[in-house]
Amino acid sequence: MSMNPGIAERIAFGRPLTIDRDPIVHSVPRPGTALAGRILLSAMFFVAGFAKLTDTSGTAAHMADAGIPYAHTLAIIAGIAEVAGALSIASGFLARIGGIGLVLFLIPTTLIFHPFWNLEGPERIGQMANFLKNCGIAGGLMLIVANGAGRYSIDNAIRRPQEP
Repeated sequence: MSMNPGIAERIAFGRPLTIDRDPIVHSVPRPGTALAGRILLSAMFFVAGFAKLTDTSGTAAHMADAGIPYAHTLAIIAGIAEVAGALSIASGFLARIGGIGLVLFLIPTTLIFHPFWNLEGPERIGQMANFLKNCGIAGGLMLIVANGAGRYSIDNAIRRPQEP
């Protein structure tokens, strides 16, 4: 049996190019993948936040239809929160805090605007898909909170080494 893993094993399990005979399990970091994931995850928040800030009256009307008080003020706050969170995630500057903020933003947003449990027929299916999409996005944000932004980030560039 070869001691060097094949490409499929390296990709699937994050194995290094060569395996020493020690029993320690090695994991190969994927900083480029983490950067691409952060950019893709943050893009939707940036676009949505920018849209809220450029069409505040339309956003406020949609929020008011959902029964949200102070809709105009909250539309501006939501737009700023989404843009700031997106920039935090994309740049990797305070990415864990940005991730927590966006998860906290997604919780009421998902519950208020995608109540599939109150609907019937095709509308229920569409809202359930949006609800689950937001749950998946929250999961991706939680991975950033858990693991940090990765090597290609401002957080990594400015962090101080830990004391032993």
